[in-house]
Amino acid sequence: MLRRLLAAGAVALAFAGPAMAFQCPADMAEIDAALASNPQVSDEALQEAHSLRQRGEELHAAGDHQASVDALAEAKALLGIGG
Repeated sequence: MLRRLLAAGAVALAFAGPAMAFQCPADMAEIDAALASNPQVSDEALQEAHSLRQRGEELHAAGDHQASVDALAEAKALLGIGG
């Protein structure tokens, strides 16, 4: 029973990384669209969102998908998009 539980956990973890990897480009596209639409946020928030978006892309390229998702989520929050 314990072996099955551990095996199921290992399988779930194996699929979690690739799933996050696919989320990053979608988040980047959503941020790009929001930045292009001139959102009603301060210039400081725009600059920070752009910086976080770039950082998210760098982290994604480096394979650190959780950190990428986190940075992109912060950018989306600054822009008032997504959940």
